[in-house]
Amino acid sequence: MTVYTPRRAARVLLVDATDRVLLFHGSDPARPGHRYWFTPGGGLDPGETPAEGAARELTEETGLRLTPAELGEPIWSETVEFPFDGVWYRQEQEFFLVRVPAWEVDTAGFDQVERASVHGHRWWTVGDLAATTERYYPPDLPARLGRVLVGSDGC
Repeated sequence: MTVYTPRRAARVLLVDATDRVLLFHGSDPARPGHRYWFTPGGGLDPGETPAEGAARELTEETGLRLTPAELGEPIWSETVEFPFDGVWYRQEQEFFLVRVPAWEVDTAGFDQVERASVHGHRWWTVGDLAATTERYYPPDLPARLGRVLVGSDGC
């Protein structure tokens, strides 16, 4: 029986003016060959709201400073189970949509784990994601992103 560590997280779909989403390329320290793409975001600190956590993570991981109010309401939430560095997590996560005209990613705020497990970043179109054989999370990101972009009013 797998024992899960509960975790709450906030994630951000950072989308530019050409409808590309920012994803980081990472690996699991316990499984270095397990490479994947993922959205900015991460675990919430004690007492932190999802919007506060999303704003903090966005600043740390991309250099983009926004207030929790500027993030608005989450656009979806889900519960996922996954291993990372030998620990199994059951993570309740909320996703926020942030539109920017463009953004030059600054990863100077990465913590030690991020510096060791994140190997780069890339802006992806929905079509690029749908066509790639590379792993990304969440696995239904192209469909979700497509629906979000249709309903979004731009920058």
